[in-house]
Amino acid sequence: MIESSISTECYQRLMLLRENKGILLTGLTGGIATGKTTAAEMLKVLGSEIIDFDILARDVVEPGKPAWEQIVEYFGESALKEDRSLDRKRISAIVFRDPGKRNVLEAITHPVIFEEYENRLINIIRKDPGAIVVGVMPLMIEIGLQDLFQNIIVVYISRAGQIKRLVDRDKITVEQAENILNAQVPIEEKLKYADFVINNECPLDETRRQVEALWQELKRIQKYRDKS
Repeated sequence: MIESSISTECYQRLMLLRENKGILLTGLTGGIATGKTTAAEMLKVLGSEIIDFDILARDVVEPGKPAWEQIVEYFGESALKEDRSLDRKRISAIVFRDPGKRNVLEAITHPVIFEEYENRLINIIRKDPGAIVVGVMPLMIEIGLQDLFQNIIVVYISRAGQIKRLVDRDKITVEQAENILNAQVPIEEKLKYADFVINNECPLDETRRQVEALWQELKRIQKYRDKS
């Protein structure tokens, strides 16, 4: 999976950046509808630098960019909205039904996403050599890139909770929600990779309390790394 997501050269460069003694590079992941964005926003308020791979994925396919051109060439003009931006829902529906087309889409987008991640990480290090950086990567475990980070945070809610949130949020059926979850590594499996877990199946204030405690631990780890 790694080979189709990122070039060997880019992977090696990112692994070198991971060993930078000044920064603490933390990966944040979880399942769909677990509240990854909420946790990341809380960490940002506390002082973390955030690099969100969902945002990177949108940025690299803006109209006129090379990845956008390749996607339009492959999927055709029907993949575009009236403003020439990608119709992400339409494309998602296509690739969900056709693994071959999903592989093509990933082969186009993943390498440029990780190149953009590398660029943003370098810029953060130049600006703040002692930063705590959180990379929000929803499919980190699925594509096997957890080694890019010094530690891993998993934002957790139960599968039943995910289904309820998906149904309420996206106005879909329970069956559709289950099909979406079946395409991902189960959230319980992702917990095996976690150095830290944020249980988000609770009131927002409790989630915030967990995040604040985690932030103090991340600062302690970063301080230790900087002195080692």
